[in-house]
Amino acid sequence: MIKLIKKLLPPPSWRIPLLFVSGILVGMFAFLFYISKAHTYLSDDPATCMNCHIMAPQYSTWFHSSHRERAVCNDCHVPHNNFLNHYYFKAKDGMRHATIFTLRAEPQVIFIKEAGQEVVQQNCIRCHGDMLNSGNTKMYTTEYDDFREARHCWECHREVPHGRVNSLSSVPNARVPKPGSAVPAWLKNVMNKKK
Repeated sequence: MIKLIKKLLPPPSWRIPLLFVSGILVGMFAFLFYISKAHTYLSDDPATCMNCHIMAPQYSTWFHSSHRERAVCNDCHVPHNNFLNHYYFKAKDGMRHATIFTLRAEPQVIFIKEAGQEVVQQNCIRCHGDMLNSGNTKMYTTEYDDFREARHCWECHREVPHGRVNSLSSVPNARVPKPGSAVPAWLKNVMNKKK
């Protein structure tokens, strides 16, 4: 075991430079993790969606909807069938969003991808399944079951919960709650002390 460890160690002349470079890389990773607020993506806090300014209309329309009282973003947009799938989907979707935002490739109008549509449909049924299967709703039409299974919920409930606001150009009309300052508190304190 000791021989294996010795074989894996770099030659003595490389140890200090390697330690130095490793320290820089770990420090940069920790700084990027902190500055990008990566830890917030592990939570279910809807304000996390405001880390990317392009999501302001979606956050605002959810904030002013009745769904705000019962559901957060992850309740609708992330699968809930098991723990692993929940976090796998969240990480995959988050990396796609982060890449698009970092490369400044965000579209003017945001549309949900097909995988996201399937998840939202499943979550609509998960939360509102009792209404779908009640006798009260079945009396509206004789083709109710066929109609319900062949279409997405938002084909009829188009404005739930995001309304008609889905583009960056509509942000001024979205009553967007203002996000907090991007300057960390410790830096504000340093700047205020210098004055």
